[in-house]
Amino acid sequence: MPRSQPSRRTFRGLTATAILFGAGLFAFAPARGAASGLELTIRPVFNGAPLLLDSLRYPNAAGETLSVTRLSYLLSGFALEREDGTWVEQAEGDAWLDAAKHRDTVRLADIPAGRYRALRFYLGPDPEANAAGSARFPAGHPLNPNLNGLHWSWQGGYIFLALEGLYRGRAAASGDAATPALPPVAAPGINGYAYHLARDPQRTLITLAASLDLTRDTGAGLDFDLGSLLNAPRPLSFARDGSATHSRAGDPVAAALVANLRGAFRLTGVWSSAPAISLPSPVKPLYLPEHYTPYRLKIGATFPIPDLPRDNPLIEERVALGRILFTETALSRDGTLSCASCHQAGSAFADPRRVSLGLGGQTGTRNAMPLFNLAWKSSFFWDGRAPSLRAQVLVPIQDHAEMDETLERVVAKLAAAPGYPALFTAAFGAPEITAEKLALALEQFLLTLTTREAKFDRALRGRASFTAEEQRGFELFMTENDPRTGQRGADCFHCHGGPLFSDHQFHNNGLAIVDDLGREQATGLAGDRGKFATPSLRNITRTAPYMHDGRFATLEEVVAHYSAGVVRTPTLDPNLAKHPDGGLRLDDSDQRALVAFLNTLTDVTTAETP
Repeated sequence: MPRSQPSRRTFRGLTATAILFGAGLFAFAPARGAASGLELTIRPVFNGAPLLLDSLRYPNAAGETLSVTRLSYLLSGFALEREDGTWVEQAEGDAWLDAAKHRDTVRLADIPAGRYRALRFYLGPDPEANAAGSARFPAGHPLNPNLNGLHWSWQGGYIFLALEGLYRGRAAASGDAATPALPPVAAPGINGYAYHLARDPQRTLITLAASLDLTRDTGAGLDFDLGSLLNAPRPLSFARDGSATHSRAGDPVAAALVANLRGAFRLTGVWSSAPAISLPSPVKPLYLPEHYTPYRLKIGATFPIPDLPRDNPLIEERVALGRILFTETALSRDGTLSCASCHQAGSAFADPRRVSLGLGGQTGTRNAMPLFNLAWKSSFFWDGRAPSLRAQVLVPIQDHAEMDETLERVVAKLAAAPGYPALFTAAFGAPEITAEKLALALEQFLLTLTTREAKFDRALRGRASFTAEEQRGFELFMTENDPRTGQRGADCFHCHGGPLFSDHQFHNNGLAIVDDLGREQATGLAGDRGKFATPSLRNITRTAPYMHDGRFATLEEVVAHYSAGVVRTPTLDPNLAKHPDGGLRLDDSDQRALVAFLNTLTDVTTAETP
C-alpha cells in the first residue's frame, strides 16, 4: 500500500526522512550517515503483565475493575547520557505510540558510537511543536493530527496521553477504613473514564538508567505500566477523584498522572545486533500516461496534510474519467443504477433515503455515507471493511443487493461504449480497460470531492459572526461535561473535533444493538460490537437522515439521543459511558443551541464537484 512508503521532507530547516514500517516503527532523524542506532520497543503492560485491550479485568487501588480501550501517546526529546555525564540529544525525535494500532517501536538514529548510562525522553511534544498549526506536519509525521488523532482541536495543542476505558465500581466493606465507600454512581453498573493529559505544564520528563554499548545497532525494551500510572505513588479512583480530565490548571487528576508517570516506564532489557531495517522500494505511479496535467487539490487552510496514494497521483485526465464513471449506469446489471444513484450531489453525495435501494428496488440495511473529504480517511464503509477507495468502489458493483454486476461484464460494456477507450487512453496511456483502472479513476474523482467553506470557517477568519445561540452551541460542542470541575458541555469534540469534524475512528455511540453488529462484522472482534465509523459533521444539514441506518430524520433527534437516549452496552464508548444512564441530560435551550451551531457547518458552496 502506498501509505506505508517513506517520504522526504524539509522540516525546521533540516532535510529529514520520515519512515513508517507498517504500523509499528517510526524513525525521524537527519539524513546524514548515522554512527549507530537504538531501537526502543515500548510494551504496554498492567502490573507487569501484557495489556489486553477491551478486557474488564484490571484492578486499581480503590477496588475498581477497569478495562483499557484506548492507549495513545506522544513522546519527544529523546537523549542518551554518556558515561562522562554529557547528553546526546536526538534531533527531531517525535514519536507516536498507540496500543490498538500496534505502534510500539521507536528507532533513534545518528547516535555517536560509545557507551551510555541513561536514557531520557518526554511524554508530550515540546512547546513549539505543541503550539504549531495542525497543517504544519507532513502526512507521515507522528505529529500530523490526521495520523495520530491527538490534536487538541480548536483549543490548540495536542493530547499528550489518551487513556480511556470502562470500569466497574465496588462499594467498600463495612468498617474498611483503607478504601472509603464509593458513591453509588459507580456501582453496580459499568461506567466510562477518559483521562487526557495535555498542556505544556504537564509535559513530563522520564529518565531511566540504561547501560548501553552503542558500538553497533542495539535494541532496548521498555514497559509502560498502566497499573503504576493509575496506582502509585498517588492512587486514583474514578469514582472518588473523577472519571475524566482534560488537564485544566489545578486539576488533581492530571497532577496525579504526572506524578505517577515517572515510575510507570521501566527498562526491561537490552540486546545487541538489532535486525537491520531496509527501506521500502520507491513507489512507481501506475499507468501514468506520457502526457498528463497534474490536478491541484483544494483543501482548507487549517486541514492537516492528507496522505494521498503515491501510486495514483492526481491528474486531470484521470479525475475527469472518474467523474464520468461515477454517473455511469453500465456499472449495474440492468443499466439503471450508478454510484450517483445513492450518493446524490445535492445531499453532499449522501442518500436522502433512510436506507439505500439496490437493483430492482431491493432494500439495503444501511444509509449511504456522504462522499467528501475522503482524502483524510484510511478505511471505508460504516464498518471500515475496505482499506482504500479503490477497493471500496468495486464492492457495490458486485454486491447482489446493490448493482449486482460482474467486473468482467462491466469492463466489456465500457470497452464497447463509444468514447471510453479514448478516455482511458488519456487517463492511463493505453485504451485497454480493466477493473483496476476503473477503480483508480473512481478513486481519483472521489479524492477531489472536498468541503471546506462554511459559515464556521468564515467566522474563524473574522469574515462572519456567530449569533449568540450559535456561539453557545460552539461552546457546548467543544466543552467537556464534567460536574467534578464544574464544566457543563456536550462532549461532541471527542469524536467530532478538528477541522474535519471527525476522528475517522469507530465508536459505539449508544444505539441499541439489534442485527447490525457494526465493525465486529469486519474484524470478528467482540470489542468492536456496535461500533461504526464517525461521519464528518461538515454539511450535516444536507446529509439527513442520520446514523448508519438512517434512524433519525432530524438533527434535533440526534441531539436528543445524546441527551437522553444513550443505551449502555459493554462496548459503549468511554466518553459516553462516563455520563449517567441515558446521556448528557441537556436542557432544551442547550439542545437548540447545539443544532444552531451544527447548521453553521454547511458548506456555502456545497461539497465541491470539480
